[in-house]
Amino acid sequence: MAARVIYPGTFDPITHGHSDLVQRAAALFEHVIVAIAANPPKAPTFALDERIEMARLALADIPGVEVCGFDKLLVDFAREREARVILRGLRAVSDFEYEFQLAGMNRRLASGIETLFLMPAEQYAYISSSLVREIAALGGDIAPFVHPRVMNALLARLRTGAGGNARKKDG
Repeated sequence: MAARVIYPGTFDPITHGHSDLVQRAAALFEHVIVAIAANPPKAPTFALDERIEMARLALADIPGVEVCGFDKLLVDFAREREARVILRGLRAVSDFEYEFQLAGMNRRLASGIETLFLMPAEQYAYISSSLVREIAALGGDIAPFVHPRVMNALLARLRTGAGGNARKKDG
């Protein structure tokens, strides 16, 4: 049985949907590595170190969870961390095609690493980082979707005018 799972993403910012998947993974694996991708092509609203800190705050109460950043091929990072499973979330059927393509490519690059798909709880199935950013940018209430410290960080970023990526698609 695999003791470690990697849950990769940009987490810009981390949402309650992400946290729900981490909680579910922590019940299945001894060690959950939340791997935050640097991902410069997406031009994240938050710098990598900020996203790492927000994720650590949001996930602090879940035992067996480690949060770290990475800037290389996911399968190479998984090998370095001795993880044989990659966790990916599926919110809707629309996520499946892209996630299926990623899983196939990762299997081709590293046949010993499996991809596990989990669905978030129903109340989180519609939440995405991009929607949270857009709602915040338009003055809506994001408190139901993110940790309070994440909400404060996003609102502060938007006030400084550095949050211009509110409409970017999540990956």
